[in-house]
Amino acid sequence: MKLKDIIEFLDEKIPPSLALDNDEVGFKGNYDLNEKIDSVMIYMDLLPEDDLNYENTLIVTHHPPLFVPKTPTYTIHSNWDIIDGGANDALAKALNLEVAGRFDDETGIGRICKTDQKFIGLKKQILDNFSNVRIANSLDDDKVIKNIGIISGFGLKNPEYVLLAKNKNVDILISGDMTQETAILAMNLGIALIDLNHHESEIPGLYALGDVLRELKINVGIVDKKPIQVMK
Repeated sequence: MKLKDIIEFLDEKIPPSLALDNDEVGFKGNYDLNEKIDSVMIYMDLLPEDDLNYENTLIVTHHPPLFVPKTPTYTIHSNWDIIDGGANDALAKALNLEVAGRFDDETGIGRICKTDQKFIGLKKQILDNFSNVRIANSLDDDKVIKNIGIISGFGLKNPEYVLLAKNKNVDILISGDMTQETAILAMNLGIALIDLNHHESEIPGLYALGDVLRELKINVGIVDKKPIQVMK
């Protein structure tokens, strides 16, 4: 299969036009669109040490690389977060939550999910399935949760999303990248924040992206590298 055929398939399934303004999606460099491709490797983050100049291989990344890879590399970022069936819906499925609508109606980022379970049950499910979870403004264990906001990746570093959660009567906002500022804001607003960490909240979407590419009947590999640990 030629590189251009794979890209045409991806652009039809996950249109680049859905991406947020100034988001880097698409090719990182100039590549031969007529190159024969036998396999696809999907990365969350591509580092120079990962770019081994593979032959007949396409690399698909979720986060835009900070260098120009030798191997043909194509990025699918916020358009995958936004589209129905993409990263946010994959996260909802991993959390066993029913999607009821979009969290940010203007951009399509995130989802509102409905549930009817006590906080203790939801908390146990999350702690059993995700590592390095942080919770700010934890709720009473017996509180029945009705509305949950989820955003794969970066949602908890944005105070505007916490304010939007309040406006949408969300009990809990689940995402990654919680900051001191957003934690204090959530406490003031009476909203619980659950930080799965950026990487872990996007991993379900990485595997869902692999399922899309497997429709081409091509060999697809998911490179699930653990996030870089910052030394303290």
